[in-house]
Amino acid sequence: MARRPLVGITCYVEQARWGVWDFRASLLPQVYVDSVTAAGGRALVLPPDSTDDAVLDALDALVVAGGVDVDPARYGAVPHPSTDAPQPERDAGELLLISGAFARDLPLLGVCRGAQLMAVARGGTLIQDLPSVVGHHDHREVLGVFSWHTVRAIPGSRVADALGDTDLKVNAHHHQAVDDPGELVVTARADDGTIEAVEDPALRFAVGVQWHPEMLDDRRLFTALIDAARLPRVL
Repeated sequence: MARRPLVGITCYVEQARWGVWDFRASLLPQVYVDSVTAAGGRALVLPPDSTDDAVLDALDALVVAGGVDVDPARYGAVPHPSTDAPQPERDAGELLLISGAFARDLPLLGVCRGAQLMAVARGGTLIQDLPSVVGHHDHREVLGVFSWHTVRAIPGSRVADALGDTDLKVNAHHHQAVDDPGELVVTARADDGTIEAVEDPALRFAVGVQWHPEMLDDRRLFTALIDAARLPRVL
């Protein structure tokens, strides 16, 4: 049997409780691991570490998970009142891994925050308070509950190819979004113009989506990531 592709998934660092314990912990929703496993990969959870990116040499693909807002200082902006308190260690560690994945042509999937970090890593910027720009809260109507809206993907993009359609119903829970994608290409938008997917079409698979595919029964984006991990590198 061929070895399953090894997929690193970045994770949160939060105060957490289990049983009688209450500690600061590296943690990740199990749905990320389940999605990688269902797509044919073997998951490896990666806590924040900005010492070096050498772990990428052992991986076949990388998933950058969702989470708190990116520190605006990373893209030269002043924090908006609605922006989360920064987590410098996580920002530094994930940006290091993203840049290393780009350089190695390592298949990469960014989820929500992960998509935003991909844009920042390529010189882009973010919208810190999306409702003040689009005039509504449809991307995050209630904290802790996913909202649903339509996304239109560009035909021939990695997202459209993976999902077999250009009009997609997606789940969202975000109040920020990509503003300037930097060197990446925008390949999907919501009806209100919000950027919903970014890609580097020159690489095997470098896709960031603003929604949460790990929460869906549809595993095709993860399958596309695993399929790309089995292809020869472009770089």
